[in-house]
Amino acid sequence: MPQTRYVEAVTRTAKGANHIVYAYRRVGPEGGRPLVLLQHFRGNLDSWDPDLIDALSTFRDVIVFDNTGVGATTGSTPTTIAHMADDAIVFAEALGLDRLDLLGFSIGSFVAQEVALTRPSLVEKLILASTAPQGAPGMHGWAPDIIDAIGGPTTDAEGFLHGFFTDSVASRAAGARFLTRISSRTQGRDVQTTWQTRNAQYDAVLKWGTPNFALLHRLDAIKQHVFIANGDSDRMILPWYSHLTASLLPHAFVKLYPDAAHGFLFQHAQTFAADVSGFLDS
Repeated sequence: MPQTRYVEAVTRTAKGANHIVYAYRRVGPEGGRPLVLLQHFRGNLDSWDPDLIDALSTFRDVIVFDNTGVGATTGSTPTTIAHMADDAIVFAEALGLDRLDLLGFSIGSFVAQEVALTRPSLVEKLILASTAPQGAPGMHGWAPDIIDAIGGPTTDAEGFLHGFFTDSVASRAAGARFLTRISSRTQGRDVQTTWQTRNAQYDAVLKWGTPNFALLHRLDAIKQHVFIANGDSDRMILPWYSHLTASLLPHAFVKLYPDAAHGFLFQHAQTFAADVSGFLDS
C-alpha cells in the first residue's frame, strides 16, 4: 500500500490517564519501534516539515503530537519542562508504547532529555536537535532580536526566516520553500497555538536556562546513545551548546549542518532524515 504523505495524514486523538485528550498524527509502517517527535516553541502538528516527516517515515513508524495545551490538545500548557515531560510520558502510555526512539527539537529537545531522565526504560535512542542542557550559562532567555522575531502575538514570514534561517541567499531561499511546504495542507489543519502556550513555554525556557552548574551533571544519568544536531549558525540556541551537551553525556556525538540556523532540519531535511535513520539503524 502506498505510504500516506504527511500532508494527508489523519489527525487522531488519544485520552491520557491525566484526562488530557492528545491530538497526534502517525505515518509510516507500524509495528517496529516508533520514532516520537517533540515540537519546537509555539509549534503545532502543522509546523513539522512534510518533507522531513515523509523522509523519516519511509521505513519507520513516526508519531508527532501536540503536548498538553498545544494546538488541538486539551488542557493548559504547563510552565516547566519537567511537567511537559510527564505529559509526554502519559501520551506514550495512552498509545500503549513501552519502548520508542525520541527526537526533540528546540524546547522539545529539553523535554526529550527530561523524558530520558524520568522514564529511561521508555527510550531506546535519543536525537536532540538544537539543544542545550539545563542550567547552562547564557541560556536564560533568547537574544532580543530572536524573541522579537518569533515571540510576539503573531509571527510573520520575515520573523520566522530571521529566527530559523541564516541571512545567506541560499538559506533564506530554503526557508521560503519550507514556509510553502508547511502551508500545503489544505484540510484538517491543526488549531493554532495560543498566547497562553507561548507564555507558558517561554516561562519553561527561562526556568530551564536559569544558570545552575550543578544541574549540568544530570545528563551523566542518560545512558542511551544520543545524536545531537544543529545548524552551524543557530542564533537561538548557539551551536556550542550542542558540544557542551555532548560533553556531559556518556554516549553522544554532534553534527553541525552548514549555512544553517535553528531550522537546519528543515533546510537540510533529506540529509538530516538520512542521518537520523542511519543513527537509529546502527
